[in-house]
Amino acid sequence: MITFIRKMTQNRAAWALLLGSTLFLELCAMVFQHVMGLQPCVLCIYQRVAVLGIMAGAVIGFINPKNVFLRWFGLLLWAYSSVQGLQIALKQTDIQLHPSPFNTCDLFVTFPDWLPLNHWMPWFFNGTGDCAEIQWQFLTWTMPQWLIVAFGIYVACSFIIISGNLIKGKFYNLQ
Repeated sequence: MITFIRKMTQNRAAWALLLGSTLFLELCAMVFQHVMGLQPCVLCIYQRVAVLGIMAGAVIGFINPKNVFLRWFGLLLWAYSSVQGLQIALKQTDIQLHPSPFNTCDLFVTFPDWLPLNHWMPWFFNGTGDCAEIQWQFLTWTMPQWLIVAFGIYVACSFIIISGNLIKGKFYNLQ
């Protein structure tokens, strides 16, 4: 199993699958915003950025999965972005399920001065919605609840794959 995990990260197909899944999530976000007319909130935008971080990790790993540096950089960026996205999705879910004037999100997205994404591409990075408002549900779950599931899967997979790449030596052959 450990050998399978190691070989998987050295294969472009695995990185392409990760890239495809993040591309699917970003396209869904665009459909929700520009086709269905749902307004993303500040936390939604930050979750988009987390998905873009996972996507960047997938692209880096895809470039040359046999290169140890690129592979590990891609794995670590994937894991970090997944954890950040999970934390943001949990925060937004808490805001939606326990509305309070003291439990809110920012009014405007804040990016570093050297990377003002909301000014460069406002159609993608500008949050105009209310974090507490539930605009969409599927099977009684809100969008951030579904993102908890998505980011949870990304976190679990990244940690399993990182662990599999860290473990060295032979294991007992269970037959």
